[in-house]
Amino acid sequence: MKYNVPSMIALALATSFSAYAATPPDTLVIAQSIDDASSLDPAQGFELTSVQAFTNLYQRLVQSDPKNPIDIQPTLASNWQPGADNRSMTFTLRDGATFASGNPVRPEDVIFSLSRVVKLNLEPSFILTQLGWTPENVDASLKKVGPNQVQVSWSANVSPTYVLSLLSAPVASIVDEKTAMANQKKNDYGNQWLITHSAGSGPYQIRRFIPHEVLLMSANPTSPGGAPKLKNVLIKNVPEPAARRLLLEQGDADIARNLGADQMAALKGKAGVKPLAIPMASLYYMQFNTDASPALKNPAFWEASRYLFDYHGIADDLLKGQFQVHQSFLPEGFLGALNDNPYTYDPAKAKQILEKAGLTNVSFKLSVSNQPPYLDIAQALQASFAKGGVKVELIPGISTEVATSVKAHKYEATLNAWGADYFDPNTNAAAFAYNPEDGSTTLAMRSNWHIPELTKQVIAATAESDKAKRVEMYQAMQREVQKSSPYVIGLQARNLVAVRDNLQGYVQGINPDMVYYSQVTKTSQAAK
Repeated sequence: MKYNVPSMIALALATSFSAYAATPPDTLVIAQSIDDASSLDPAQGFELTSVQAFTNLYQRLVQSDPKNPIDIQPTLASNWQPGADNRSMTFTLRDGATFASGNPVRPEDVIFSLSRVVKLNLEPSFILTQLGWTPENVDASLKKVGPNQVQVSWSANVSPTYVLSLLSAPVASIVDEKTAMANQKKNDYGNQWLITHSAGSGPYQIRRFIPHEVLLMSANPTSPGGAPKLKNVLIKNVPEPAARRLLLEQGDADIARNLGADQMAALKGKAGVKPLAIPMASLYYMQFNTDASPALKNPAFWEASRYLFDYHGIADDLLKGQFQVHQSFLPEGFLGALNDNPYTYDPAKAKQILEKAGLTNVSFKLSVSNQPPYLDIAQALQASFAKGGVKVELIPGISTEVATSVKAHKYEATLNAWGADYFDPNTNAAAFAYNPEDGSTTLAMRSNWHIPELTKQVIAATAESDKAKRVEMYQAMQREVQKSSPYVIGLQARNLVAVRDNLQGYVQGINPDMVYYSQVTKTSQAAK
């Protein structure tokens, strides 16, 4: 059967799924919730759905290797050369690269793309303003120095290695200036138009985006990375995980994302389906406010708490594979991550530590979101801490209320999750091990944890260019935080995804933006 774009849109928006044909052979059909996506402009979009789309719509000067994300590869840049001052880098652009519009990729497009992020000053702009860029100085920091070359300069004390990590983030996607500016309104650099359109050089381009309903991307055959294998990617908003699972099982979707443990269990052993559990850069941890009570400030209590977290009971039994045990602040898959887990659930040992420190009748209030899995984990922690003689009172609330109280230091302890903002170890080190005492809202600041030496180490690591030395520095910081800090890091989340088993070439990495559709192919399936 031949499918055209209108019929695919109709397919996506139909209210009844039961009469669907098998998915079109040239179209990847994905069932997931896309309710979070408010903008598909890379200078603005910071939600899960948005960043998953950016790698397929846009390219950056440099990007992570899909098969080995720690390796940064040239993409729209063919090469780069750090300046002698260690505060600049010159990029040579790839010969013959064009945007989906047919416009050539020029140094002016690079300058436009990076500067508009800073000038628009929307949510993800902080990633680039770490370089010392402001709306006033960014133009002077980006210069065309040859017909196919652009020089990027920065004032911050960071290494070229760290700058490359930041330039590989989705916010640094290169936008077609001519197309964006042709659709500019009120000096917005094309922002309003780019919320629902694309102007990139990636393997796909937006054909239609209806917020909260559907995103249809069609192939960009002239993409510098090569034409994608399939002509279309159709992402349908299906809010309920159970409905996503059913669509996949029936063959009406090729991929079902953001499933729960129940859906994965239901798919186990089903013909035609392959469940996947992919580690993601999201850590779940307990955090103590050290000013809330003498006990919560005591390092002996921190140590005892590490033996009262029922790691495997929560990850394996309670949450049935949605998480893996992980006890350091860099997720598995990041440069320098420590993947050993030295602590086990041991209430007897925790009691000994508390008794030796003279801590008796310890209790605290745990502020937690009333949504799963947070409340489920918190209830398990309440039980596991009780076996060590520590009373935990749960204070459930809506997520925004909990976040507000933690930011205002009006809490005793909280259970939360931390996700990476970009693919460099500093994104987590600057949260867990950094408190410059200047009002920066880091996790350490919210714990009232004063750590001048660790803070110096975090700053020094961003200025270090040697990869091996950076690994040593981040591992030393992780060991220190792991051994004695007001956090108990216990779990790393997994992306629960299921695909039809006739799908090949689908790659999903640890960071939210590392979703790659361009190499996906489908073998034919028997009609249902």
